[in-house]
Amino acid sequence: MLDSGLAVKGPREDAHLNRPGDGKDTCLRNHSLIRTLVGLTGNPRGCVYTEPLWGIPFNLYTPYVSVFMVALGLTDSDIGFIVSIGWGSQLVWALLSGVITDKLGRRLTTLVFDILAWGVPSLISALAQNFWWFLVAIIINGVWRVTHNSWTCLLVEEADPDQLVDIYTWVYISNTMVGLVAPLAGLMIAQYTLVPTMRGLYLFAAVMFTVKAFVTYAATRETRQGEIRMRETRHQSVVHILGGYLGVVRDVLRSPRTLSTAGIMLVLSIGWMISGNFWAILATEKLHIADQDLATFPFVKSAVMILFFFTVMPWVNRLPFRIPMVVGFIGYVVSQVLLITAPDRGFAQLALSVALEACSFAVVSPLVDKLVVLTIDAQERARVQSILSFTVITLTAPFGWIAGALSTLNKDLPFMLSIALFLAGAGLALLAGYLADRHMLVEASQI
Repeated sequence: MLDSGLAVKGPREDAHLNRPGDGKDTCLRNHSLIRTLVGLTGNPRGCVYTEPLWGIPFNLYTPYVSVFMVALGLTDSDIGFIVSIGWGSQLVWALLSGVITDKLGRRLTTLVFDILAWGVPSLISALAQNFWWFLVAIIINGVWRVTHNSWTCLLVEEADPDQLVDIYTWVYISNTMVGLVAPLAGLMIAQYTLVPTMRGLYLFAAVMFTVKAFVTYAATRETRQGEIRMRETRHQSVVHILGGYLGVVRDVLRSPRTLSTAGIMLVLSIGWMISGNFWAILATEKLHIADQDLATFPFVKSAVMILFFFTVMPWVNRLPFRIPMVVGFIGYVVSQVLLITAPDRGFAQLALSVALEACSFAVVSPLVDKLVVLTIDAQERARVQSILSFTVITLTAPFGWIAGALSTLNKDLPFMLSIALFLAGAGLALLAGYLADRHMLVEASQI
């Protein structure tokens, strides 16, 4: 484990920083992301430092999930149906996530539901023989909505608000850097073929996800707000707590800022769902990219994102958030256009599309995460996050089936849908920026 804080240096220890040739080292030490990482303490450190234990196995198997399903006899429509059922499972657990997180506490909930959400489905997928195995796995995987709620509370409730973008950036960097190992999966597939390799990767993932859950538990402690909510809900039934959601829903509906943020979350949710489940199918079946070559593209995506995070994001963070968010959504649109217009075996254009999508993700994701944190009442964080997740999932779930049906007709159609959604996201980003500016003016007038 890294040191929890910045060491205090005396004059002799600092003297070497002024020697010729140390400029790059000094620049690196002064980079805002490096300062944030080294300076992390408490729960943010425990959550951020353990992310590679989840990211490594996830990035190894993810590029091949859909083609693994196809290899075991599933059709595009089968995959779309499974995705929609998975979103239905997430819907139920998203509704319960706030209750569970408040009653069990952020820390224990994260431990238990991390294992259920990731370790168990990975084991089932490793043994999968047909459609039904994947259906069961994705239904169980839906409980990740609970651990996402509890883990987010654990991460942000005692974090410095001014560091939120940098903290979320490091979460993405942690998972992006380990994406550089993705080509290893391609080499294994070339050596051992697709199906045996995927079974081995899923078994590896089941072990790593479980280890990650226990390490995170050991490296964190319950938050103050978590302890308060545990005391408040100790003698309350689940039904009683769910009944209290009505008042929280009314507050959300009265907040245009929260509603615009929810709209952005919905657009991204559908777009990422389409890409995650149908990109590999388009690449292999329409563009005829070999299975073992698919891992090249996550590698490109990871390398571009890491470079972007360190070189561009510190500058982006100084801009009004609506400007980079709109640019990010436009970047998503262009990346999808490049994808559907790529020629047969158009490796270079496909790589350019992935690189542009990586830049857009690097811009939009940390800003949206910060926007969600800042627009939610801290005292009702678990329940508001539960309501937002429930709403987004409800509206996203049908698009798994819709995208599957569109893909059956034409491999380009799901991504044409994404283009329309990302254009809507750009408009919502402008609206969110306007509402944020108006909110700041109102607060200033009340001082």
